[in-house]
Amino acid sequence: MAINGLVQTAHADSDVAAQIKHGEYLARAGDCAACHTAPGGKPFAGGLKMMTPVGAIYASNITPDKLTGIGSYSEQDFSRALRQGIAQDGHHLYPAMPYPSFNKITDSDTRDLYLYFTQQVVPVAQTNRPSDIPFPLNIRWPLAVWNQVFLQQKPYYSDPKQTANWNRGAYLVQGLGHCGSCHTPRGVGFQEKALDNGNRAYLSGGTLDGWHAPNLRGDATTGLGQWTEGDITQFLQQGHTPRSTAFGSMVEVVQDSTQYLTDADRQAIAVYLKSLPADGQFRVQVNNSATAQALEKGDLAATGAQLYMDNCADCHLASGQGEKNKYPQLAQNPVVVSADPSSMINIVLRGAHSPVTVTSGKGAKMPAFADRLEDQEVADVVNFIRNGWGNQAERVSAAQVKAMRKLTEPDKG
Repeated sequence: MAINGLVQTAHADSDVAAQIKHGEYLARAGDCAACHTAPGGKPFAGGLKMMTPVGAIYASNITPDKLTGIGSYSEQDFSRALRQGIAQDGHHLYPAMPYPSFNKITDSDTRDLYLYFTQQVVPVAQTNRPSDIPFPLNIRWPLAVWNQVFLQQKPYYSDPKQTANWNRGAYLVQGLGHCGSCHTPRGVGFQEKALDNGNRAYLSGGTLDGWHAPNLRGDATTGLGQWTEGDITQFLQQGHTPRSTAFGSMVEVVQDSTQYLTDADRQAIAVYLKSLPADGQFRVQVNNSATAQALEKGDLAATGAQLYMDNCADCHLASGQGEKNKYPQLAQNPVVVSADPSSMINIVLRGAHSPVTVTSGKGAKMPAFADRLEDQEVADVVNFIRNGWGNQAERVSAAQVKAMRKLTEPDKG
């Protein structure tokens, strides 16, 4: 009997160890570190500043410290915070915490996440910082009303009409990956307009903090219509395709999360995303050689052409095709021709760098031009790019550049 008891204990310990390891994988898939680790801070100790329309909030400590973290949380407490946005003491979390997406996480995955955070993450004593939201907007009881209106108590259920691979991709994208938090437009209550593929607003592109996360649906011009499943899996693993490169917060997503997914999970995500139909708002834009020919023969009469040749052509080339697997193409680039030019303007102002991954090594960098170019010059070069090589997009103004410069100015506090 004693031997049997030891064997059972060993099996139980082995099961818990496997659950913890799986929980660590799930935390990677959910990119929990991105929001709950401040620059230069301890892992998961919180403190990261996040802007909202009414003021700044700060990520909470989710290490197992019993006084300042979640060390005293039961599994039920953890599940309630993760999937319903309600902390142990009953206060409501701001929906910057993507609990509307995490509501889709299964009970077993929630349990494994709980075991990982409470048994493997190193506890850190770091008091949570209160928000900078002024009174009375900082009163939290209206969030209960927000939940009643916008939170769908709807765990993910497999669609029997779809393949196992599709369902796995849908679960990761809609749930743990919370891709809609950035890539779905927001409504008047700052809610995501859709939480799954039942609505064509889902993953059709969204703007936060002055950056536009592009359309992930099948639109040929502004979405993934011209991407293959292989392009998507490469992008998730390396942060680039032969002609596209991650930028903005997606750099951290690739570095901290998607590069560590299994090949099978990246493939499942690709299968799901490629199944999403276009929203039909944009017609296909076709490359033409007129811009390239003009630049190559030294014709710089077009507004912004000289600025492009002086500042952009070395990497993106006169052809607008960029350097394969290093610098992205500008011709028919969904980010370039997006109806919302926020990211295009900000990349010029603030620069960009591609992810550093295990497979791709050190990422390429684009310099910032905020100190080099005036607002009108930025507008001119952006307009040249948005309407060169067959691109067709609305023009931006110097006033838009000025507003974006102010909005995304690095926080000096």
